[in-house]
Amino acid sequence: MSKKKNKKIKFENRDGIIYSTNPDFKYDNEIEITETLPPSEQHLKVTIDRKQRKGKTVTLIKGFIGSSEDLKELEKKLKTACGVGGSSKDGVIIIQGNMLQKVKASLKELGYGV
Repeated sequence: MSKKKNKKIKFENRDGIIYSTNPDFKYDNEIEITETLPPSEQHLKVTIDRKQRKGKTVTLIKGFIGSSEDLKELEKKLKTACGVGGSSKDGVIIIQGNMLQKVKASLKELGYGV
C-alpha cells in the first residue's frame, strides 16, 4: 500500500495566483496600510451628479485620504445626518439625492474642510 501525504497549502494573500512556472517568483504579501489624516487636515470636495445614474441625483464626496474602514464610518455618519441611503466606492462617498447643504454642514460639524 502506498501512503499519500496530505499537504496543506495555504492560498491566503496570494492575490489570485495559485501556481507560477517562474522558479524565481515570490508572492508579494505586503499589505499597504493607508494612514487616515485627521479631519482638520482633510479637504473634501462635495458635488452633485446625475450622469450615468438614470436621471437620479446623487451627492458625491471626493478627496478622502485614509483607510476604507474610516471611509465607511464617515459614510455612515453622513447617511444618518441626511436620513438617506448611500455607499462608498473607490474613495468616493455617494449619498442619494441632492443633499449638498446638509452634507457640507455635517462635514464642517465633524471638523472636515469643505
